[in-house]
Amino acid sequence: MRKYELITLISLVLVIAIPVLILFVYNSQETTEQAKDPKTEETDKKNQDSESDNKDEDKDNKDNNGDSNKDSNKEDQDKEEDKNKNDEASKEDKSNEIHWGVDSASYTDEEILGCVVDNYGKPVIWGRYLGEKEGISAGLDSEEVKLLHDNDIKILVIYNHVEDARGHDNGVEHAKQAISMAKDLEIPEGVAIFVDIEPEYPVDAAFMEGWYTTLADSNYEPGVYGVFSEENELLHAYNDMEKEASENTIVWTAYPQEEITTKEDAPEYNPQGPENAKTFGWQYAIDGETCNIDTNLFNGNMMDFVW
Repeated sequence: MRKYELITLISLVLVIAIPVLILFVYNSQETTEQAKDPKTEETDKKNQDSESDNKDEDKDNKDNNGDSNKDSNKEDQDKEEDKNKNDEASKEDKSNEIHWGVDSASYTDEEILGCVVDNYGKPVIWGRYLGEKEGISAGLDSEEVKLLHDNDIKILVIYNHVEDARGHDNGVEHAKQAISMAKDLEIPEGVAIFVDIEPEYPVDAAFMEGWYTTLADSNYEPGVYGVFSEENELLHAYNDMEKEASENTIVWTAYPQEEITTKEDAPEYNPQGPENAKTFGWQYAIDGETCNIDTNLFNGNMMDFVW
């Protein structure tokens, strides 16, 4: 064989052998990786089991938390229901409480306060007027407020600047004036302002609805004072109001009338007012001779609307 032919043959063998060798080595490594150590397989299985257990535990925790939240929400709901029941029970209890009080057109100083306490008894509530009405009533001021509050006496707030109680716009304007006067005295929100409608004043439902809506939309509560007898136009005008106004206005009635008494000798609480109204006060007698006062009995619910 010639020399160059031998070299060609050797080169050909190498060209074929080298790729075969590389392929053989690659396959051997892949087989080795696939044939894992049993210990490694066991470890992997444990890891998988652990992950599965963790997932189950997380699910249990979520379920438990869900149950716990449900229990907590139910407990809060039960507490809220109990609170509402207690509030309702409290309101019912207040309706059975009766408080004695007075109202007066005179300015309250130490002298008149002493006169009332010594001759009639200590009132729980004292009715006083917003602003002066010449020849009729002195206006409440901050010194009088301090005197009454220092003696643990609540103030019933009266507005008596009406002589013609007709017309919706008229009711709105008087309500705005009353609100302004109350703010000037820094009367807190939630206190009722009682419009004084005397028997000789003309009155209609439109006026009282204007009074009601304006007070109800303010920080104060709407109230009305008057003689709610069948002969008085006030009762009929009140009954002609829309249901919301008639059922939510606080009523202080001066009917029926009895004799002035001391606190101890006050009559049984027997006010007469509009049907289904919040009649929380009864001025049962007027014009006390010893002191310039009228005498009253108040349902316990009135305590939520005095100052």
